[in-house]
Amino acid sequence: MRKYVIPTMIAMLIALDQLSKFWIVEHIALEEVQSFLPPIFSLTYVRNYGAAFSMLQNQQWFFALVTVVVIGAAIYYLIKNIKGNWLLLLGLILVISGGLGNFIDRVRLGYVVDMVHLDFVDFAIFNVADSYLTVGVAVLALALWKDEEAWK
Repeated sequence: MRKYVIPTMIAMLIALDQLSKFWIVEHIALEEVQSFLPPIFSLTYVRNYGAAFSMLQNQQWFFALVTVVVIGAAIYYLIKNIKGNWLLLLGLILVISGGLGNFIDRVRLGYVVDMVHLDFVDFAIFNVADSYLTVGVAVLALALWKDEEAWK
């Protein structure tokens, strides 16, 4: 059962990420800020040619290589633990989905579309795939903390 559900979940998460990016590009001008849920967040369309916090600008081949390695490792552990802890699987699903969502942008556009601007704190503008990655890593840390045997 899980071997069919997991790829479907990954595909749905990637589709949600790509649809959100498509909507932003079609409805908000580059660098425009539109209030969405004040004072929580606004929508701002920016092109990120770097990594987190716009580090390492214009290093697309480096990011592609790192993404392939990380996604490959995540898929390996997902397959190895397909019948394992649901928390571990959820973390891996989120990391794979987030990594692939941003990878698609880098290959297709040469940059990543970012859009979520937090109004209550000075923080980098991010996207849905970045959220998957952040939550996925946190869930993986929790899964490892709860079950150290999951990665052996």
